[in-house]
Amino acid sequence: MADSSLERAKKKEVIRIERESVIPILKPRLFISLANLIKRSSDREEFLKLCKRIEYTIRAWYLLQFEDMMQLYSLFDPVSGAQKLEQQGLTSKEIDVLEQNFLTYLFEVMKKSNFKIATDDEINVALSGQYLLNLPISVNESKLDNKLLRKYFEAHPYNNLPDFHEKYIIFRRGTGLDQTTGYFILEKVDMLIARFWAFLLRTLRLEKLVARHGKKLDPKKDDEINSSSNEAHQEDVYERLRLENMPLSSGSLLSKTTIQEPTFDRIIVVYRRASSNSKPDRGIFVKHFRNIPMADMEIVLPEKKNPGLTPMDWVKFLGSAIVGLVAVVSSLQTATTDLRVIGAVLSTIVGYCVKTYFTFQQNLTAYQDMITQSMYEKQLDSGRGTLLHLCDDVIQQEVKEVVISFFILMEQGKATRQELDQGCEELIKEEFNESCNFDVDDAVHKLEKLGIVTRDPIGRYQCVGLKRASEIIGATTEEIVIKAKQGNMSS
Repeated sequence: MADSSLERAKKKEVIRIERESVIPILKPRLFISLANLIKRSSDREEFLKLCKRIEYTIRAWYLLQFEDMMQLYSLFDPVSGAQKLEQQGLTSKEIDVLEQNFLTYLFEVMKKSNFKIATDDEINVALSGQYLLNLPISVNESKLDNKLLRKYFEAHPYNNLPDFHEKYIIFRRGTGLDQTTGYFILEKVDMLIARFWAFLLRTLRLEKLVARHGKKLDPKKDDEINSSSNEAHQEDVYERLRLENMPLSSGSLLSKTTIQEPTFDRIIVVYRRASSNSKPDRGIFVKHFRNIPMADMEIVLPEKKNPGLTPMDWVKFLGSAIVGLVAVVSSLQTATTDLRVIGAVLSTIVGYCVKTYFTFQQNLTAYQDMITQSMYEKQLDSGRGTLLHLCDDVIQQEVKEVVISFFILMEQGKATRQELDQGCEELIKEEFNESCNFDVDDAVHKLEKLGIVTRDPIGRYQCVGLKRASEIIGATTEEIVIKAKQGNMSS
């Protein structure tokens, strides 16, 4: 039994996703929960006051930067940007500088919001499998501009960029697991047909002639994942349950099946459409998606080609063609030279051709509608709405990092960066049952910028007292406005 269980475990398809530094806790819950851990009620009130001052101060830090980014984007908004650019009367070189400035702001905000650029390996996972969207989808690269992003990455080199980085870029953040139970009858039939087709090609040694252009996952990486037993990485490993890897039989076709796939909690895609030199299109698309299964990541690709046909469609087509051919041949064998018979045979051939053509067109239309519906359900926002969401998200993450790190120093006393990092991650796990790769360097930098921590000669950090921290930050504009409102109401 033990050997059998081990054998099944080895056959599991699992993938590891690098964890980001995002803190998955709502800010109000974080503030209240940490305050409740403080024994003295007066200190709890002072702590909540400090949290608010930290938030207002960090918001003020980013206000001008975010305003600059939004002003720049107004010139490159695909909807109204062209008109505003025309009103500015800028030269082509000046516009080039402005769009690169916008991308610099955008990439910095993405980094601060703990988004990562999706790598080739992660994209290839999507190309190597299927989940709920069982359609062959690819990008029409001729419709995408390749100058905007190429120029940016030439000036700002990144490691491990995907092959398509000059045409579009995909940011991802957060992971989860999607699970679906159903009969999946048509999908199972498609899978059986695809397996039979693959078997036939292998038998005839023709598989290389019709191989898909997508890259396959490196099997060494799967072995590395399967052999890993390090506790620190257990939560980064997700098991995939897909129809492609399940044993299918006539009995299982009519039974319910559970499939599951790891997801990216948030995905943002940035690209520009191709245009002619005589009439350049300066619009920059920024699209925001949620809860995207990795194997269905094709849904977020820009400028998708019309999807191809599934194995079931090809069976229907070949079946119709064979039936039509048999009918035509049988008619010719039994027919005389009567023109009416020959006309009937030709009409049959034309009828089958027309029927096959319209069936193909109907299927392609249905698939396009399916993709559109999936995008509608998964897309959160685009353009200005996405940027406003990102700006707020940056502030939320920055505030949470500072508050958590200050709380740990307040409760534990002096700590090195490593001790502070470990303490913050343990607090998040123990009090909120969440996992996070805490960005201690960024947190310490902001604490020092606020002036509420000190560092001794051997590199240990220590926070100032609660009241002293509030005094150092000082009364914020928001507090002054709130007091003024309260004064007007009382009078």
